[in-house]
Amino acid sequence: MGEYLKLAVLISGRGSNLQALIGAAATAAFPAEIVRVISNVSGAGGLERAAAAGISTAVVPHRDYPDRESFESSLSEEILGSGAELVVLAGFMRLLTATFVEEWRDRLINIHPSLLPAFKGLHTHERVLEAGVRYTGCTVHYVRPEMDEGPVIVQAAVPVLPGDDADTLAARVLEQEHVIYPLAVRLIAENRVRVKAERALIDDAGLGAPVATINPAP
Repeated sequence: MGEYLKLAVLISGRGSNLQALIGAAATAAFPAEIVRVISNVSGAGGLERAAAAGISTAVVPHRDYPDRESFESSLSEEILGSGAELVVLAGFMRLLTATFVEEWRDRLINIHPSLLPAFKGLHTHERVLEAGVRYTGCTVHYVRPEMDEGPVIVQAAVPVLPGDDADTLAARVLEQEHVIYPLAVRLIAENRVRVKAERALIDDAGLGAPVATINPAP
């Protein structure tokens, strides 16, 4: 690894978490740089965000390939060609095969809008409200072949308020996603994370920020 950890960020949509990473990487003290933003959708809004920040972009349209394996082969070639050392999924709406995940094992991270292992999968906020839980949140984790599985790196807890609907809850969770994704990347870039027995062990000495946060209700 060089002075800065090189990131490839994979997106499918507007790229709000991408923007949080762009903002973090623009500060001199941040130990990582985004070397390529790759989308499987040609019109993804995140591509414009990357271009505005002067970051190289690429599109690998999944519909142009007959199967997942050939799509992921091209995707992996694009990542390798960028020189990226860590692959960051930021709203990348494609299920990845075990072959791809294992190729990038412990170099592939994702963010999910719940406190994993609770509420894996889609329609997270609706299911949180239906369950009547008091807290939800978001999780950054290393990716494993099973959906929303893998060693947890950082989490933030967010209270579920009495008047919440799925949209208001999602907006508050997203605010915390924008905090913890750059934090997780920073931890990895500073070699503060190691995986042992499928747990991410964190050295947060001197970090100045917790690796798990609880945000109290206003």
